[in-house]
Amino acid sequence: MNMKIYLVGGAVRDKLLGLTVKDRDWVVVGATPEELTAKGYRPVGKDFPVFLHPETQEEYALARTERKSGHGYTGFVFHTSPDVTLEDDLIRRDLTINAMAEDEQGSIIDPYNGQSDLNNRILRHVSTAFEEDPLRILRVARFAARFHAQGFSIAPETMQLMKKMVASGEANYLVPERVWQETVRALKEKSPAVYFTTLMACGALKAVMPEWHNILEENASAFSALQMATTANESERVRFSCLFPPSNSAHSCERLQAFFKTMRFPLQFTERALLVNTHLSEFIDIQTRINSEQLIALFEKTDAFRRPERFIDALSGSYYLAKTKGKELDATNKKIVAQLLKQCCSIDAKPIVAQGYQGKEIGKQLRSLRIKKVNCLINQKN
Repeated sequence: MNMKIYLVGGAVRDKLLGLTVKDRDWVVVGATPEELTAKGYRPVGKDFPVFLHPETQEEYALARTERKSGHGYTGFVFHTSPDVTLEDDLIRRDLTINAMAEDEQGSIIDPYNGQSDLNNRILRHVSTAFEEDPLRILRVARFAARFHAQGFSIAPETMQLMKKMVASGEANYLVPERVWQETVRALKEKSPAVYFTTLMACGALKAVMPEWHNILEENASAFSALQMATTANESERVRFSCLFPPSNSAHSCERLQAFFKTMRFPLQFTERALLVNTHLSEFIDIQTRINSEQLIALFEKTDAFRRPERFIDALSGSYYLAKTKGKELDATNKKIVAQLLKQCCSIDAKPIVAQGYQGKEIGKQLRSLRIKKVNCLINQKN
């Protein structure tokens, strides 16, 4: 059997959509690992044979079939051999729009009607093999977020299958690391709120991240804040912080900390979310009316002098959440607060020490200088 190479997956999909192709993946049919190694390909796959092209360093995977052997996304046994066909490989993929290939002559191979679903803006699972991998629930939600602005929607039968997977308990086998990996990628999409509303619609958010589900169910306006932050091209950290407004439930902050610890979300994200969750009203107040005493007090309690970037991110998240509450904040005030923090951080304690101050007196003098600096700058701007 002659070896054949096909471009597959997202690269083919994006090409047909007229989008820029960022990553290219290839499937090799009719070959053995030894043949690829002899041609200079370097093996890198742990679970199944994947090779790096000797020149482009792009990934080339041998065509494979899969058999479910356990729970979760790792519960599979893979089989590769020269007699595995391209169609065998493509039928195990998640969505029809990702189950197309292009041969070396540029012809599209589309055994599962991916082009039709692409034209009709439908996200549809390829086969019942979809329900064997709970990670695909998150992937569909992420693709829904990516292509929502282009009019894509999830096929009813695919949503039904996602609900069935949640009801069966399969979604409970999702591990925190993979949940975060998909979630942070979704935060970078054009319509990230759709990721969360999709997971809520199929029950996955409640099953996998119940604390987050409760917060968003109680504060649906947070999705508007998220979209505003996305439109403003804010970082994923700011976007994340928009999704954790204070809850009416008792001890919400403590439960939130426990949730973050369980999910193993990165500190650079969770610390900002906790600042917003704990100090939202104060962040809103200082953007409404800049008062030097209140501002310095907030800087101090949020450790802003040592972690100014974290404070600025939380300030931005609070700004978008305030807008959803009907607060007509001036974006200029947000910039002014950021400038005031920068000026306060520039004040050096060394001259204070040189004057003979010791211990707590150094802090008191430093605070006094910061208040004077803020007052002076506020008066200048007025």
